[in-house]
Amino acid sequence: MTKRRKRPEAEVAEYWLTHDSADEVGWSGPGVRIQFDPGVERPTRPVTLRLPRRLLQELKVLAKDRDVPYQSLMKVLLAERVAELRRRAG
Repeated sequence: MTKRRKRPEAEVAEYWLTHDSADEVGWSGPGVRIQFDPGVERPTRPVTLRLPRRLLQELKVLAKDRDVPYQSLMKVLLAERVAELRRRAG
């Protein structure tokens, strides 16, 4: 089997300036049907949580310092604390 050579970006860009991607797709064939299993639970669940404004502001500052979304930081901090409490309890 021969290995395809990688084309330079400029060559690829030039090609797509003069060609239509619709010509590259087989539109006449059958479409793909995707079915979702309604019985599968989502791995996360949205919750509403009321926090004091000052605490929320502090979380946002900490998250910005770490360059992560503040809600992601909240999940990490909460998970760490729950794990710590479980270790102490048992």
